[in-house]
Amino acid sequence: MRLTGSTYGRGLALGALALAIAGCQNLRGPEPGSSVAVPTVYQNLPDGYEGANGPTIASQGWQEFFSDSRLHQLITLGLANNRDLRTTVLNIERARQQYRISDNALLPTVNASASATRQETTQAPDPYTTYSVGLGVTAYELDFFGRVRNLRDAALDTFLATRSARDATQISLIGQIAQVWTAISYDMAQLRLAEQTLKAQEEAYRLNSRRFEVGIDSEVTVRQAQISVETARNDVAAFKTQIAQDRNLLELLVGQPIPADLLPTTQIDQITRNTVLGAGLPSDLLQNRPDITNAEYQLRAAGGNLGAARARLYPSISLTGSAGLASTDLSDLFKSGSFVWSIGPQLDLPIFDAGTRRANVRIAEVDQDIALNNYEKSIQTAFREVKDVLATRATINDRLSAQTRLVEATNTNYRLSNARFRAGIDNYLTVLDAQRSQYAAQQALLSLQQANLNSQINLYKVLGGGIQAFSATNTNADSAVVTPANPTAAPLASTTSTAP
Repeated sequence: MRLTGSTYGRGLALGALALAIAGCQNLRGPEPGSSVAVPTVYQNLPDGYEGANGPTIASQGWQEFFSDSRLHQLITLGLANNRDLRTTVLNIERARQQYRISDNALLPTVNASASATRQETTQAPDPYTTYSVGLGVTAYELDFFGRVRNLRDAALDTFLATRSARDATQISLIGQIAQVWTAISYDMAQLRLAEQTLKAQEEAYRLNSRRFEVGIDSEVTVRQAQISVETARNDVAAFKTQIAQDRNLLELLVGQPIPADLLPTTQIDQITRNTVLGAGLPSDLLQNRPDITNAEYQLRAAGGNLGAARARLYPSISLTGSAGLASTDLSDLFKSGSFVWSIGPQLDLPIFDAGTRRANVRIAEVDQDIALNNYEKSIQTAFREVKDVLATRATINDRLSAQTRLVEATNTNYRLSNARFRAGIDNYLTVLDAQRSQYAAQQALLSLQQANLNSQINLYKVLGGGIQAFSATNTNADSAVVTPANPTAAPLASTTSTAP
């Protein structure tokens, strides 16, 4: 279509009027602040821990924190093959491309076109053909109220949130692999204890059977010894099952069959090279925990969606235009005088929609409130997890010392009870009771030693272990693709520092 000068002038005037009214406003508004109180220091740290005066173990990469080379190889395999981690990486790529689409919406889309139209009209009864080639811009929105920019920013924050979700998944995966690998070690130790107990009980059963055969003891003693044998035999089978199940779980985490030389063969007594487990400052947790960072980006994305919803309450202007060549004769298409152009501004002015747009604004406001609540809860959950692990670490050494003394006492008690039974002073029930106490104490000691190692792994994990080490590499790879829309923005949460 050829536009006359008056039509073109009205279009320009309409666009200038909308620009003057809008003033290029952004209706996003300030980010809501968090009211969650953040402690200044961790209270009641266990002996041997460093708080504000020492570095946090979260600053270490997992290669530095864990001491066993076999575990290093398993973690490397898991990071390369775990399906959950692959899914988060694919989600990052999807969010990356979605951001690119939203970012491209700030620029007009230019398309090339060519056509040949055969037509006949009442004014021109003889059929004729029109040829045209040109470039066109279709429905390019003039972003006066920031709708497109806010959608772009929301897509960027969603991308950054998925990247934080990958970091959280990676930390969780590393911790799970380390704990299951440790569990296999202690399952094998429990199995060896059960086998030793079974062997001792079988010898006692044979002894009591002979004493019954010669008339020294009653059959009750024989059956009591048999009960202990079958109980120990059941424990042996149970621990064999547990070892197999833990190996299956480890294979699932690693994502492939595990070479036998990477599995522990003896009890693991040390999981980390660290002699001091530093917790760092509580404020470090806000930076090191990727689940908190994920919730923060989700909150920012909700703010962008709210700004876009508010912009829909105001008029929007889009432009459609084209420029090219047209002629009824193909040989004259590229000659002088065949140039044509068109421009068509379109105004979308909301008048009546029964409250739909305002309802969408309210939905976006509620979504932002939900995101803020989730962000605050993620902070509270993070501090609770750290405090729980520190509470475990505060008493674990005392519990280990007490349990070790208990094992020594039950060993002595069993030895004395067995000697008194053989001397005919006590009956076999006393020996059985002493043996059960000894077995239970030894099992509890192994479980407590495993809990000690697990608490070290958990502390590294809940502090955001390794996030500074491996997220730096990931960030360098991603920064070539996107740049935060407002890298100098102030911190999201206006937190209050208090003691816990």
